Amino acid sequence: MNRALLGKMTFTRFSLGLSGCFVILLIWGCTTVVCLVNEDVTVQPVTVTDYFSTDKMTTNASGDTTQSIACGFSHNCLAFCHFCGQEYGGPSMDCLSTLFIHLCQSHFENAMISLNNTDWCIWRNVNSLYSNLSICTEEISDCLLIPWPNPLVELIFVDIHSKFFKECPTEEFSDPPPPIVFALVFIPICLIPVMVSLVVLKTKNGDGSS
Repeated sequence: MNRALLGKMTFTRFSLGLSGCFVILLIWGCTTVVCLVNEDVTVQPVTVTDYFSTDKMTTNASGDTTQSIACGFSHNCLAFCHFCGQEYGGPSMDCLSTLFIHLCQSHFENAMISLNNTDWCIWRNVNSLYSNLSICTEEISDCLLIPWPNPLVELIFVDIHSKFFKECPTEEFSDPPPPIVFALVFIPICLIPVMVSLVVLKTKNGDGSS
């Protein structure tokens, strides 16, 4: 009886000791994991997928630090943003205007000049050039993270319309002359009393004959 009781007490003490060691190991393990997770969260950089930076933080010979430039993500964006960063210190409306003039508008104007001026008013001859101009301005604006359309785009299209499409005939889209409008409006109005009089006379003649 004493041996059985002694065995149970020994087993109980062993179980309590084992449980205490397990709890200590569990607390240590959780603390370690939490510290590692916090360390990873602190060290891990934020990932941005909508745009990338053309340049990292660099220091030149004079000790000046160059700030990274946010830029759109396409195969041409790196060149556009690098140009703006070197010439204008970053994406701006001035840089956008320069790129529009030298890359989009000049290409459109050269292509239009290569055509006969009689072909400028034929839409099938200028449709692709017009679309390419629109795509060019949109791509550069997206690369510099500037909303499209914008006032510069509107100025470019106003400019090209004044240069190349000003003399295109638009009579088919204009209103007819005032005399024609007057005749089209008042002839139906004048016919209404005539039609009413005819109906009344026809009704009276029908009643008298009956």
